[in-house]
Amino acid sequence: MPAGGVGLICLAMKIKPWWYVQRSRLFTLFKQHERAADELREALRLDPAYVRAACALGFLYGSLGRYSLAIEHFEAALKIEPDNAIALFDLGYVHHQKGDHELAITAFKDAVRLKPNIDRAWYGMGLALAALGRHEEAAQALEQAARLQPMNTYAWYELGIAYHALNKRERLDEVIAHLNRFDPKVTQHLVRATAKTADKSGPAATHAAREVDERRG
Repeated sequence: MPAGGVGLICLAMKIKPWWYVQRSRLFTLFKQHERAADELREALRLDPAYVRAACALGFLYGSLGRYSLAIEHFEAALKIEPDNAIALFDLGYVHHQKGDHELAITAFKDAVRLKPNIDRAWYGMGLALAALGRHEEAAQALEQAARLQPMNTYAWYELGIAYHALNKRERLDEVIAHLNRFDPKVTQHLVRATAKTADKSGPAATHAAREVDERRG
């Protein structure tokens, strides 16, 4: 066979698994999840080392709450590409959703070690640490998430909750003031959440409530 013909065959072999991944995206768009999974499994049958297909299947299973299967596929992808920071983040997310917070923290730490600017990995780490009652560490992780994404409402909200758990009233005040500049509605939720157990005469409650009221007016 001419060299050009061999090259075309090799190209077709590479394109075919990619095509199944694209088809899976279409089925996912129309919420035909089982058909999407079938397409991804076929891509992996054709190319077991196709990391993109393994991660896509893991993501799909994770979104459906089938966490054990999701973990299986993310771990398979990471055996091939151990330095894939996005796959590590996805693995951490699934572990956290499953309630395996220690495993989630390990995966998130590995993700940010490889790629320190993944704000969602810092955020996920903060949530997992908070779930274990490790609020000081949670605050540190959430500070990184908020620094990387200054307009991330969720990161600032959870950071405020962490400061509240640590009884760091002044830091909570700062979070509320910052959050209120771009999301007053969530700020109100944070003020209410932290006022439930706080001394309402304390600086965080009084200053925060006053600033929120002023901006609403």
